[in-house]
Amino acid sequence: MQDVILSVQDLEVEFTLRGKTLHAIRGISLDICEGESLAIVGESGSGKSVFCKTFMGLLDSNGRVTRGSIRYGEKDLAAFKTEKEWLSVRGKEIAMVMQDPMTSLNPVFRIGQQVDEVTMLHNPEMSKEEVKARTLEMLDLVGIANKEGVYSMYPHELSGGMRQRIMIAIALACSPTLIIADEPTTALDVTIQAQILDLLQNLKDKLNSSIMLITHDLGVVAGMADYVVVMYAGRVVEKGTADEIFHHPGHPYTIGLMKSKPVVGKKVDALYNIPGSVPNPVNMPNYCYFRDRCEMRCDQCDGKYPPEIKISDTHYVSCYRFIDEGEIMGYPKSVNVEEL
Repeated sequence: MQDVILSVQDLEVEFTLRGKTLHAIRGISLDICEGESLAIVGESGSGKSVFCKTFMGLLDSNGRVTRGSIRYGEKDLAAFKTEKEWLSVRGKEIAMVMQDPMTSLNPVFRIGQQVDEVTMLHNPEMSKEEVKARTLEMLDLVGIANKEGVYSMYPHELSGGMRQRIMIAIALACSPTLIIADEPTTALDVTIQAQILDLLQNLKDKLNSSIMLITHDLGVVAGMADYVVVMYAGRVVEKGTADEIFHHPGHPYTIGLMKSKPVVGKKVDALYNIPGSVPNPVNMPNYCYFRDRCEMRCDQCDGKYPPEIKISDTHYVSCYRFIDEGEIMGYPKSVNVEEL
C-alpha cells in the first residue's frame, strides 16, 4: 500500500465579503498518496483552486481555515500562521504551477532570474554558479532546447507553451514531494496541451513526486489521473479511481459532466448541458446543493445534506440514491458510461 503524503480531514474555508460570510470549502476529506496522480474536477466556481491554495498558504487576506486539518508529515498546514512557517514547505516540499502562464511570470525579470530565485531561497548555501547550473538543469528537464538563450530572455519573448514549461521548471527547482498543477493547459492549443501533460507525467515518474491536477477538462483527467475527486459548490460529491469515475459514475452531477463531454465519432445536434446554475455560496441551502439541478432527485433529497456513502474500497458518493433503509445499494444505481 502506498504511503499517504498529505491528508486533509474535514477542511472548511471561509471568506468575509462585504460583511457577509462566504463558505468556499465545506468539510472536505481526502488523502494524496506517494507517486499518485490525483485530479480534482468540477465547474468553475466549485472551489477547486481555493482548496489547493490552502495547502500553499496563498489564500487572500479575507480568507481563513475555520475547521479541519491538513497533515503533511508531522506538520498541520492548517495551523500555520506565519510566512516563515509556510516557506519551510512552499516551493520546497509542495510546489504549484499557476493557472495562467501568460501572466504568472514577472515581465521585468529575465527567465533565469525567476528560476534562480526559488533555488536561492531554499538553498542559501549554494553559490551563484551552482544556482545557475541548477536552473539550466531544470530548463533542460522541461524540454527547453536553447536553455542558455532562454535563461537570458524575458517572458514576452516566449510562446505560451514555453512559458508554461518555465512555470513547471520553477515548481520543480527544489524537487518537491507534491506538485499542484492548477489548470496547466489553460489558453494553450491542443497540441501543446498534450505535450505539457506528457511532460508532467514523465517528470512525476522521474522525480517520484505526486501530482494534484486541478481541471474541468475530463479529457485531461482520463489521460493521466489515478484517482479522481469531483467537487461541487465547495463539497466533494464523489471520489474514486479514474476507472470507477469514468465507467461507473454514481452522483448525478458526475453523470451530467460525463454526458456533456463530446465523444469522437458520435454525432449529436447539441451537447448536453446540466440545467440550472450553482447556488449562491453566501446563502447555501440546507439540503443537497445539487438537488435543484438534479434530474434524478428523490423524496429524501429534501432532507439534510446526504452523507458520504462507501460504494467500494475506493469509491465514495454523497447521494441519497445509494441509501435504502441505512444500507448501501452499490453499483446497481451507478451508470455505465456507454449507455449515456
